[in-house]
Amino acid sequence: MIAPRLPKIVEADARAAHVARALAADTTPLWAQSAVRVARVPSTPALAAALQQAARDEHLVRGLEGAMRALDAEARGQRLADEKIGAARGARISRLLLLADDGAERFYRDVEALLRRHGDRAVALRVSLDADALGALLFGADAPTRAALVVHKDAVAAVLFALVAP
Repeated sequence: MIAPRLPKIVEADARAAHVARALAADTTPLWAQSAVRVARVPSTPALAAALQQAARDEHLVRGLEGAMRALDAEARGQRLADEKIGAARGARISRLLLLADDGAERFYRDVEALLRRHGDRAVALRVSLDADALGALLFGADAPTRAALVVHKDAVAAVLFALVAP
């Protein structure tokens, strides 16, 4: 898969090169035989704050199935818009798929299928939290979450900038 470009908000910022390096620094295959590699990111106070703000602003879709539905619907809309204007848009990150670090192989194979289908605009981050901790961070106690999709450009940029926050 070809890596999509960073969001415009991030590209225009002085921290863009740092964000790109953070996304490429520590990658891991999604599952043992996967050719798809995703960034592994530590759970930092800056990342937690950016994710909690995205949750408060309702810029998150909970669960892998919800993420797939949202990405499929957006892809259909973009296809129709591209057909209407007669031009295709370039690959650019516009969505972040957050992954808990304790999923089963089948879960990560399903994530791989999603990324192969929507990797032109969605990038996955494997956060160093289990599903219980990720869910508690994003949606409150007793809300285990293995995947959540950040769906707003400002929230995506904030999460990416949080990866390089001091």
